[in-house]
Amino acid sequence: MRIIIESPQPGDEDVVIVRCASPDQRLVSMLLSFQTANTELTGYLDDKIVRLNYQDIFYFEANENRVFAYCHSEVYEVKYKLYELEKMFVPLDFIRCSKSMIINMEKIEYLSPLFSGKLEAHLKNGEKVLISRQYVRSLKVKLGIEEVE
Repeated sequence: MRIIIESPQPGDEDVVIVRCASPDQRLVSMLLSFQTANTELTGYLDDKIVRLNYQDIFYFEANENRVFAYCHSEVYEVKYKLYELEKMFVPLDFIRCSKSMIINMEKIEYLSPLFSGKLEAHLKNGEKVLISRQYVRSLKVKLGIEEVE
């Protein structure tokens, strides 16, 4: 595979052209992530209002009609519903892992199977998150471990 990067003429728009025999889901996701790469959220912590970059978010969790963004060591409230965040961040490797949680797959260090058919995700910040049985298959498909039927 070759990668060619060219500068556009002054006044021209940036364009990405991909030539491949058959684009797979991973390639399509990667390309979509470029389109939405500037996705930022406003987070609220005590009396602070902070701009959050999606790359810093480990997971989102809904609790008592409020949604929180968990970063490395801070937790911010965000003013979106979980389903809205899921829609916004799916192209960026965020995936639903339970009814109340969306996880950033880039922040998973490794997965451990549990007896009940669930998985435990060990995150790069030392936290552990359960992936419920209902969402295990979609995670495996996204990781390329299991085929889409």
